[in-house]
Amino acid sequence: MIEIVRPGPLATVQDLGRPGRAHLGVPRSGAADERAFRLANRLVGNPEGAAAVELTLGGAALRFHRNTWIAVTGAPVPLCIDSRAYGTNAPCHVPDGGLVEFGTPQSGLRSYLAVRGGVVVEEILGSRSTDLLSGLGPAPLSPGDRIPVGSARGLGDIAVDVAPAPPMPETPILRILPGPRDDWFAEDAMATLTSTTYVVSPDSNRVGVRLDGPPLARVREGELGSEGMVTGSLQVPPSGMPIIFLADHPTTGGYPVVAVLASTGIADAAQLRPGQRLRFRL
Repeated sequence: MIEIVRPGPLATVQDLGRPGRAHLGVPRSGAADERAFRLANRLVGNPEGAAAVELTLGGAALRFHRNTWIAVTGAPVPLCIDSRAYGTNAPCHVPDGGLVEFGTPQSGLRSYLAVRGGVVVEEILGSRSTDLLSGLGPAPLSPGDRIPVGSARGLGDIAVDVAPAPPMPETPILRILPGPRDDWFAEDAMATLTSTTYVVSPDSNRVGVRLDGPPLARVREGELGSEGMVTGSLQVPPSGMPIIFLADHPTTGGYPVVAVLASTGIADAAQLRPGQRLRFRL
């Protein structure tokens, strides 16, 4: 059992989400940085899709009411177990009654806490993920919450003592594929998108990363009929400022999508924090 002493700015339970239900209006949701999430589970011998805790800007404190192993990945957050410092990207033992505390990461936004055996809150539509847009899944974690941990019986061995991760870039370059609605924009819109620097707006969350910078001019008036949206879409509302859709994005949208992130860039987009600069490249 894990007791939430302090959740930090935002802590949610996440797994790999609810794929295959977009035609029913159910978003996928799941871990925003799937790359870091999968690594955390592998480090403690879990299946890659076992539910874990996603922390936003650290600041959390959790008390463990059983001996277990944990791993923390993603944004490199200062980590202490009973006031003793430990490293991230490595399995760590937590004793019964141990207090795990997280500081604030100097870079990145989201960290992942995997527990050997996984977090076993109730499944909703086949997933334990919290979806902030639809309201599906467990509520964001609050002080006093207690979340159960699954059995470690039958799990693989903990075979790696550390998995070094490259530092998070100060100004990430996200690769994009044009379209499907790039023809709704001026001829120089793609050149504008790929030759200038954008800044992450404070008005960003798990639904999408709002950007400030040069607006993208449209050449077609009117509104687009709602169509399917995928994670990584760069949707452009009437303001001309792109929004990068993340894990909790809606399944459909009516604003044109000028480009879509290459799949390798979605994890980097999930770690963008307010005020950070980024660039796009075809």
